[in-house]
Amino acid sequence: MARSIWKGAITFGLVNIPVEIVSAEERREFKFSMLDKRDFSPVGYKRYSKESGKEVAWNDIVKGYEYEKGQYVVLSDEDFKRANVKASRTIDIESFVPAKDVSPQYFESPYYLVPGDRGEKVYSLLRETLRSTGRIAIAQFVLRTTPHLVAVQPVGRALMLLTLRYADELKESKGLELPAEGLKEVRVTSKEIDLAKQLIEGMSDKWNPAQYKNTYHEDLMHRIEEKIKSGETHELTAPSDETAPPRTAQVIDLAALLKKSIATGGAPRRAGAHPRTKEESAPLRAVASSRPARQTAKRKRA
Repeated sequence: MARSIWKGAITFGLVNIPVEIVSAEERREFKFSMLDKRDFSPVGYKRYSKESGKEVAWNDIVKGYEYEKGQYVVLSDEDFKRANVKASRTIDIESFVPAKDVSPQYFESPYYLVPGDRGEKVYSLLRETLRSTGRIAIAQFVLRTTPHLVAVQPVGRALMLLTLRYADELKESKGLELPAEGLKEVRVTSKEIDLAKQLIEGMSDKWNPAQYKNTYHEDLMHRIEEKIKSGETHELTAPSDETAPPRTAQVIDLAALLKKSIATGGAPRRAGAHPRTKEESAPLRAVASSRPARQTAKRKRA
């Protein structure tokens, strides 16, 4: 059995279900090393001061929050402990909502919930009750010192815990190039609209994610403001001119995907099925071709 990453209990009302959390993800990714192309020696990173250019030891590194240009608040481990919520050993269910009301963009990572000692009966009770009512449980708990909003739902014989994004963690669509509203502009027929209506029929009740609040950011900002007021700040002696490279994002034509789904008569996926983009990897032949080059480089050095 896979190693559990959390042990505790699910609670709702007076019901207590001992459970363990096991990761349900297994990412398959290539791991590349950075090499010097001249001799294929590994390239490493150094922690260095941008002021002096000298390497900085781990013991001399602290975390700083730049509240103004060149002005810092240094945070210690004790500051994080004082700002963070206390880790609990329970997943406290706050409400039950229709599974169809939770939009896909809220879902993050999946985990399996495994019943603990003598917890099989109440585990099965919750699983079958959720299945028969078509609802999922919404809860909050702390995993590895980080607060999470989660959903608990039945998947086969298992109860799955899926971490959710808080409402304030999602960006608005303003500024994005999106298809125009209306049927004519996007060439959608009335028949296709009728099919789409059949897919979402019955979704009259709305899920309200705004009622769940992640107070960790606010608590830590409050601690930062306390240190600013008390004068515990640090000034950058020589601000760096270096800027981080801009990030790029993949744009997905959601309207085209919906239209294709309607045309083929396929049903939409469960809201928990969150797609994950994969980075392009170099062709394997490039890796193979590097081997004789490495051998040539070794012969030259010899």
